[in-house]
Amino acid sequence: MSVLDIRKYGDPVLRQATSDVEEFDGKLATLAEVMIETMHAAPGVGLAANQIGIAKRMFVYDAGDGPVTVVNPRIVESDGEFTYTEGCLSVPGYAWDITRPDRVHLVGLDLDGNELSIEASEYEGRIFQHEVDHLDGILLIERLDPDQRREARAMLRSDLSSERRDPEGSTPLLGL
Repeated sequence: MSVLDIRKYGDPVLRQATSDVEEFDGKLATLAEVMIETMHAAPGVGLAANQIGIAKRMFVYDAGDGPVTVVNPRIVESDGEFTYTEGCLSVPGYAWDITRPDRVHLVGLDLDGNELSIEASEYEGRIFQHEVDHLDGILLIERLDPDQRREARAMLRSDLSSERRDPEGSTPLLGL
Protein backbone atom coordinates (compact mmCIF):
# COMPACT_ATOMS: atom_id res chain seq x y z
CA MET A 1 0.00 0.00 0.00
CA SER A 2 0.97 3.63 -0.27
CA VAL A 3 0.37 6.78 1.69
CA LEU A 4 -1.56 9.49 -0.17
CA ASP A 5 -1.31 13.26 0.12
CA ILE A 6 -3.91 14.81 2.38
CA ARG A 7 -5.66 17.82 0.87
CA LYS A 8 -5.15 21.03 2.82
CA TYR A 9 -7.25 24.08 3.62
CA GLY A 10 -7.90 25.99 0.40
CA ASP A 11 -8.38 22.90 -1.76
CA PRO A 12 -11.89 23.15 -3.27
CA VAL A 13 -12.59 19.41 -2.84
CA LEU A 14 -12.80 20.01 0.93
CA ARG A 15 -15.74 22.38 0.45
CA GLN A 16 -17.83 20.03 -1.70
CA ALA A 17 -20.37 17.56 -0.35
CA THR A 18 -19.56 13.97 -1.29
CA SER A 19 -21.80 11.47 -3.06
CA ASP A 20 -22.92 8.12 -1.70
CA VAL A 21 -20.88 5.01 -2.42
CA GLU A 22 -22.90 2.66 -4.61
CA GLU A 23 -20.46 -0.14 -5.44
CA PHE A 24 -19.12 -2.39 -2.70
CA ASP A 25 -16.21 -4.22 -4.30
CA GLY A 26 -12.48 -4.82 -4.05
CA LYS A 27 -11.73 -1.25 -5.13
CA LEU A 28 -13.61 0.06 -2.11
CA ALA A 29 -11.73 -2.28 0.24
CA THR A 30 -8.41 -1.20 -1.31
CA LEU A 31 -9.36 2.46 -0.90
CA ALA A 32 -10.16 1.83 2.78
CA GLU A 33 -6.76 0.18 3.31
CA VAL A 34 -4.94 3.10 1.69
CA MET A 35 -6.98 5.58 3.73
CA ILE A 36 -6.16 3.75 6.97
CA GLU A 37 -2.46 3.69 6.13
CA THR A 38 -2.56 7.40 5.23
CA MET A 39 -4.46 8.25 8.44
CA HIS A 40 -1.99 6.36 10.63
CA ALA A 41 1.03 7.85 8.84
CA ALA A 42 -0.26 11.43 9.26
CA PRO A 43 -0.78 10.61 12.24
CA GLY A 44 -4.49 11.05 12.80
CA VAL A 45 -7.55 9.34 14.25
CA GLY A 46 -9.92 9.89 11.31
CA LEU A 47 -9.79 10.54 7.59
CA ALA A 48 -12.61 11.30 5.16
CA ALA A 49 -12.33 10.23 1.52
CA ASN A 50 -12.49 13.80 0.23
CA GLN A 51 -9.40 14.62 2.29
CA ILE A 52 -7.47 12.53 -0.24
CA GLY A 53 -9.43 13.88 -3.20
CA ILE A 54 -12.08 11.14 -3.48
CA ALA A 55 -15.57 12.72 -3.47
CA LYS A 56 -17.28 9.65 -1.98
CA ARG A 57 -19.16 9.42 1.32
CA MET A 58 -16.77 7.28 3.33
CA PHE A 59 -14.40 7.69 6.26
CA VAL A 60 -12.00 5.63 8.33
CA TYR A 61 -11.18 6.10 11.99
CA ASP A 62 -9.23 4.56 14.82
CA ALA A 63 -10.27 5.62 18.31
CA GLY A 64 -7.82 3.16 19.85
CA ASP A 65 -9.53 -0.18 19.21
CA GLY A 66 -8.27 -0.64 15.65
CA PRO A 67 -9.31 0.91 12.36
CA VAL A 68 -12.93 0.97 11.21
CA THR A 69 -14.42 2.02 7.87
CA VAL A 70 -17.84 3.64 7.66
CA VAL A 71 -19.52 4.03 4.27
CA ASN A 72 -22.41 6.44 3.60
CA PRO A 73 -22.50 7.65 7.22
CA ARG A 74 -25.26 9.80 8.65
CA ILE A 75 -25.72 11.14 12.15
CA VAL A 76 -29.35 10.51 12.98
CA GLU A 77 -29.43 11.69 16.61
CA SER A 78 -27.34 13.90 18.85
CA ASP A 79 -27.62 15.14 22.41
CA GLY A 80 -25.74 17.15 25.01
CA GLU A 81 -22.77 19.42 24.65
CA PHE A 82 -19.03 18.75 24.80
CA THR A 83 -16.18 21.23 24.27
CA TYR A 84 -12.82 19.85 23.25
CA THR A 85 -9.69 21.08 21.51
CA GLU A 86 -9.97 19.81 17.95
CA GLY A 87 -7.45 19.73 15.13
CA CYS A 88 -7.62 18.52 11.54
CA LEU A 89 -5.23 16.81 9.13
CA SER A 90 -6.39 19.26 6.44
CA VAL A 91 -5.58 22.24 8.67
CA PRO A 92 -2.25 21.08 10.10
CA GLY A 93 -0.68 22.93 12.99
CA TYR A 94 -3.91 24.47 14.24
CA ALA A 95 -6.44 23.46 16.89
CA TRP A 96 -9.40 25.22 18.46
CA ASP A 97 -11.85 24.57 21.27
CA ILE A 98 -15.02 23.48 19.51
CA THR A 99 -18.36 22.69 21.10
CA ARG A 100 -20.30 19.82 19.57
CA PRO A 101 -22.99 17.46 20.79
CA ASP A 102 -21.67 15.01 23.37
CA ARG A 103 -23.58 11.94 22.20
CA VAL A 104 -24.36 10.89 18.64
CA HIS A 105 -25.99 7.99 16.86
CA LEU A 106 -24.22 7.21 13.59
CA VAL A 107 -25.65 4.92 10.93
CA GLY A 108 -23.93 3.72 7.79
CA LEU A 109 -22.58 0.63 6.10
CA ASP A 110 -19.46 -1.49 6.42
CA LEU A 111 -17.26 -2.51 3.49
CA ASP A 112 -19.58 -5.42 2.69
CA GLY A 113 -22.68 -3.21 2.58
CA ASN A 114 -23.97 -4.40 5.98
CA GLU A 115 -25.73 -1.85 8.17
CA LEU A 116 -23.82 -0.19 11.00
CA SER A 117 -25.45 1.58 13.93
CA ILE A 118 -23.07 3.07 16.48
CA GLU A 119 -23.85 5.21 19.50
CA ALA A 120 -20.84 7.16 20.69
CA SER A 121 -20.02 9.95 23.08
CA GLU A 122 -17.21 12.34 23.84
CA TYR A 123 -14.05 11.50 21.86
CA GLU A 124 -15.44 8.85 19.50
CA GLY A 125 -18.60 10.90 18.95
CA ARG A 126 -16.43 13.91 18.12
CA ILE A 127 -14.49 11.89 15.53
CA PHE A 128 -17.77 10.88 13.87
CA GLN A 129 -19.04 14.46 13.77
CA HIS A 130 -15.75 15.81 12.43
CA GLU A 131 -15.56 13.22 9.63
CA VAL A 132 -19.24 13.57 8.66
CA ASP A 133 -18.67 17.34 8.50
CA HIS A 134 -15.83 16.69 6.01
CA LEU A 135 -18.14 14.55 3.89
CA ASP A 136 -20.68 17.40 3.92
CA GLY A 137 -18.02 19.90 2.79
CA ILE A 138 -17.66 21.55 6.21
CA LEU A 139 -14.26 22.27 7.80
CA LEU A 140 -13.78 22.66 11.54
CA ILE A 141 -13.25 26.42 11.22
CA GLU A 142 -16.94 26.69 10.31
CA ARG A 143 -17.68 25.47 13.86
CA LEU A 144 -15.94 28.50 15.40
CA ASP A 145 -17.78 31.60 16.53
CA PRO A 146 -17.72 34.44 13.94
CA ASP A 147 -14.78 36.32 15.50
CA GLN A 148 -12.67 33.18 15.87
CA ARG A 149 -13.55 32.15 12.32
CA ARG A 150 -12.38 35.50 10.88
CA GLU A 151 -9.12 35.23 12.85
CA ALA A 152 -8.58 31.59 11.79
CA ARG A 153 -9.20 32.38 8.13
CA ALA A 154 -6.76 35.29 8.25
CA MET A 155 -4.06 33.07 9.80
CA LEU A 156 -4.68 30.31 7.26
CA ARG A 157 -4.62 32.73 4.31
CA SER A 158 -1.35 34.13 5.58
CA ASP A 159 0.14 30.63 5.88
CA LEU A 160 -1.12 29.64 2.43
CA SER A 161 0.25 32.74 0.75
CA SER A 162 3.69 32.28 2.34
CA GLU A 163 3.75 28.55 1.38
CA ARG A 164 2.77 29.22 -2.22
CA ARG A 165 5.46 31.67 -3.22
CA ASP A 166 7.97 31.20 -5.94
CA PRO A 167 11.48 29.99 -4.97
CA GLU A 168 12.58 33.61 -4.53
CA GLY A 169 9.73 34.12 -2.07
CA SER A 170 8.33 37.17 -3.82
CA THR A 171 5.27 36.12 -5.84
CA PRO A 172 2.20 34.40 -4.40
CA LEU A 173 1.19 31.50 -6.63
CA LEU A 174 -2.35 31.31 -5.27
CA GLY A 175 -4.35 34.24 -4.04
CA LEU A 176 -7.16 33.69 -1.56
